[in-house]
Amino acid sequence: MPWLNQLSSTQPVAWAVLVLSLIGAFGLVIASVKVRGVGLGISGVLFAGIIVGHFGLHIEKEILEFVREFGLILFVFTIGLQLGPGFFASLRKQGLKLNALAVCVVLLGVATTLLVANKLLGIDLVASLGLLCGATTNTPSLGAAQQTLATMSSAVADKAALPALAYAVAYPGGVFGIILSLLTLRFMFRINPEQEAEAYRAEQRKGIEPLERMNILVQNANLEGMTIGDIPGRGEINVVVSRVKRLRASEVQTATDQTVLHQGDIVLAVGSRRHLEKFRIIIGLESDVNLSKSPGRVVTRKIVVTRREILGRSIDELGLDERFGVTVTRVARADIEMTALPELALQFGDMLQVVGEEDAMPGVTKELGNSVRALNETNFIPIFVGIALGVLLGTVPIYFSGMPVPVRLGIAGGPLLLAIVLSRIGRIGPLVWYMPANANTAFRELGIVLFLACVGLKAGEKFFSTVFTNEGLHWLAGGFAITVLPILIVGIVARAFFKMNFTAISGLLAGSMTDPPALAFANAVCRSDAPSVAYATVYPLTMLLRIVVVQILVLVFCR
Repeated sequence: MPWLNQLSSTQPVAWAVLVLSLIGAFGLVIASVKVRGVGLGISGVLFAGIIVGHFGLHIEKEILEFVREFGLILFVFTIGLQLGPGFFASLRKQGLKLNALAVCVVLLGVATTLLVANKLLGIDLVASLGLLCGATTNTPSLGAAQQTLATMSSAVADKAALPALAYAVAYPGGVFGIILSLLTLRFMFRINPEQEAEAYRAEQRKGIEPLERMNILVQNANLEGMTIGDIPGRGEINVVVSRVKRLRASEVQTATDQTVLHQGDIVLAVGSRRHLEKFRIIIGLESDVNLSKSPGRVVTRKIVVTRREILGRSIDELGLDERFGVTVTRVARADIEMTALPELALQFGDMLQVVGEEDAMPGVTKELGNSVRALNETNFIPIFVGIALGVLLGTVPIYFSGMPVPVRLGIAGGPLLLAIVLSRIGRIGPLVWYMPANANTAFRELGIVLFLACVGLKAGEKFFSTVFTNEGLHWLAGGFAITVLPILIVGIVARAFFKMNFTAISGLLAGSMTDPPALAFANAVCRSDAPSVAYATVYPLTMLLRIVVVQILVLVFCR
């Protein structure tokens, strides 16, 4: 087939798509192979690229660089969109401690790179930076290192291929080194992971007050003729009254803040047990009558906020009680259920529990949106705007005293940081930064597959001729030290001095190394998804820090 042999020169774009597709398919097959539940994960694509590159299949340099960088942008931007909404909230309470320990892991990794890999083992500094990226399984930092090296002097730029090669050598040791470290910590402190996970869940539940219902008989004579909204202390007691049954009435009615109370009425209030008890003391006595099961035209509906015109407005500003005679009792957002306080601003995808008459529900539904199609639809205009702004942010120079050239967030850090901020804001004018979970996962996986395929293809030219040499063995040893020493030190400190739960420690260490396979292993060992909380807490800051630190190392030590 002569046409196939000439394809790389006659149709370079088609050839590039063909090669990268084959690498992606082959790599995902490798990624699916697991031994006792542990596998290479998405890094299988990297090794597929290395194998293909070793056998001489290549694509044009310009196409390779474009696909690699665009894949990296897709990957980090979708990560930012996913983690952004909970990032700032995670910094409260234990989040600050977790992030401080994660920063220590990063800095200890840098110190190990300079002292052990570069000084003790005598590994070239440029290659040591690749070991740092691979040993910490941090792909975006490799992209940042390669970008920064390309701006340096010709002597340094000629070594730009070394980091990818060293990265590929150190990556397997990074994956298994983290898992080995978690097993070592478990053995050292004689930890039962399942008991730790249960203790962690109990600790997390302490700060969360579940919402309950309470039927209350109005006995306070001072409330006669007063509206629900004017009840003393109403602003400090976070409850919502949704239904009322008048004395001697046979049917239940919808209650709003404008509803006038009379002695003998029974109201249904929603809130935490603590706030309901305070509200009961003001109102009267708890009643045995269950208004949620009493006859009447009042119904409950769950309606999703998808209408863009109301995003950012509070429940009070919508005036649903005055316009439709309904009451919003609860708001579910990202699996967290909250009392529908009047000042709560609505976000895209919030699920509201609305109580009112059946006839009012179509109007409320139209006002809020409740469009399943909109909820599962990806609006690409804000996505492309966000990517463009993120790339621009990544090019902004940040000057530090004593450095010959400025540091930049680059196309790995800029889109990531901006995506976190934009997804937290949620909406600017007509632009809504929301992406369905399935679409986010698909674009994130596509991005990392493209990036790793290109990195592996480039590194494959010299991988096997390097790793099976004395220098290659030094690289393996240096990479393993960079992986294991920092996380063992921080893990021991976290357990011995801070008495942290092993569930949180395992998520912290996996997140500080930005390593999904290690997180999967931690979840499997604990038989819980609880380590994912700590992982998500430290992941954004760790990712940004690794991207910036590797650039600083290049600028300071690779002149």
